[in-house]
Amino acid sequence: MKLIRIESDQRPEKRPLLAAYDAPRAASLAGIPRSTLYYWARVGIWVPTVSRSRQMRWSYSDLLAIRLIDWLRRDKPDLEIPHTSMGRIRYALVAVEELGEELGTERVMVWVDRGGGIVLRAGGETFVPVPALRDQRMLDVGPVDLVAAFSRPDIEAPDLAEPRPTLRIVPGKLASEPHVAHTRVSTRNLAALSRRGLSGEAILALYPSLTSRNVEEALALEAQLERNLHPAAA
Repeated sequence: MKLIRIESDQRPEKRPLLAAYDAPRAASLAGIPRSTLYYWARVGIWVPTVSRSRQMRWSYSDLLAIRLIDWLRRDKPDLEIPHTSMGRIRYALVAVEELGEELGTERVMVWVDRGGGIVLRAGGETFVPVPALRDQRMLDVGPVDLVAAFSRPDIEAPDLAEPRPTLRIVPGKLASEPHVAHTRVSTRNLAALSRRGLSGEAILALYPSLTSRNVEEALALEAQLERNLHPAAA
């Protein structure tokens, strides 16, 4: 498989993205059913990069690759764009694999055309899978931001950089878990305290640097991620 690679003069420095999401966390953050995540790993469409053993673990970069696959393979009737074939998606995934951890350094943008062509920009570079480079229709649709809030039927996945106004996801910080901005307090920990019966006031007493809005947004995000694991029956 060949790629045309257009490099930027200011390529971001590589840095380790210390994330190891289990299947429920990866699926709820990426915005796809857990069964789909397992299926893609089993048949080799996208295999988790952190751990491929029985206890599979996905990275932050994996979440963006999963969103790319899901968006490309779905029909887009409102855009008059058919789903992209798995053959073309696999060419695009070559670019994703080459970028690797650089996917976490900035927003990942995708363009498609009505003939199935794909252009991917991330990590300060633009990748054009060669089979798609046929004419000048590449910018028919896009860009689609893979980091932004992501929707599919019965699933509303959050923005993977700013899931709420006072919450952040920073690749490499707190294992890339959602947390309150400018702190090391994860939303997962706050939700665990709430499940143990602590009120918002009690949680604030434990974390006096937080605000009630921080706690409310953290609990709302975790509730959203929990709903994503149990989408309504069709």
